[in-house]
Amino acid sequence: MLRATANGVTVAVRAQPGAKKTALAGIYGEGASAQVKIAVQAPPIEGRANTALIEFLADCFSIPKSRVELVSGESNRSKVFLLRDVTLAQAGEILTRAHKS
Repeated sequence: MLRATANGVTVAVRAQPGAKKTALAGIYGEGASAQVKIAVQAPPIEGRANTALIEFLADCFSIPKSRVELVSGESNRSKVFLLRDVTLAQAGEILTRAHKS
């Protein structure tokens, strides 16, 4: 789900496009293949859901959108995002706090 890299942290995401609102929806899967499940209001058309996910992650982690990069899964529900300048500890704490809300 979360992995430290030289540039920050990667987060594995399972997108649920077409939701009523964009929000953290829990954890998808378990173990090493677990992903953060995010309900996305935007439809999966012309990259709108990816853009919404980038905006949501930037807001969630309090970083500029330019620091969030889609690494893989552009046209797939399973995606990996790089959060630049975020530590593994920070990412874990933020996701835990957001999941409890």
